[in-house]
Amino acid sequence: MRIKYNAPTVLTYTLICAIVVLLSYTLLPGLAVNWFMVPGRGHFSPVSLRNWITVFTHAAGHANWGHLVSNFSLILLIGPMLEENYGSVPLLVMITITAAITGLLNIILFTTGLMGASGVVFMMILLASFTNFSKGEIPLTFILVLILFLGDQFAKISNTDNISYFAHIAGGFCGSLFGFFFKSRKK
Repeated sequence: MRIKYNAPTVLTYTLICAIVVLLSYTLLPGLAVNWFMVPGRGHFSPVSLRNWITVFTHAAGHANWGHLVSNFSLILLIGPMLEENYGSVPLLVMITITAAITGLLNIILFTTGLMGASGVVFMMILLASFTNFSKGEIPLTFILVLILFLGDQFAKISNTDNISYFAHIAGGFCGSLFGFFFKSRKK
């Protein structure tokens, strides 16, 4: 029996995020904050290349190991199924678009920085409910996931616990759109 690198996009994304946290806590303190956290409104400079890079890279930065584990326990559970269903490159495109949308919305709407893959997690949760989607139908599982997960996030949006519930909602919205518009390889 051999170990298979079964989901290259998900596994590579996981590895990159783990390396960022490891380097931030050892050789390169401040790496995550400087290169993997998108600044909020009032702190974002449109002429700063670093700020534009963080619009995408913030989804690979995590505050600590607990933050990383909470996001990637779900990504490693759901991601391989999505990667098999949609393909490695389309999933990478979905992750990148979700990172950009959550990053840009954070710049526009909030003064605090944003880091982490939770927008990607919620994108994958909503996208997973589309795995048995047929044209002209809306899966009941999608409706229930939408109500349960996004309803919970809307209820918590005013909390002051350093969790970006808005990024979760934006990620879920991205996953919903991807479910409708990205074609599954299995169909």
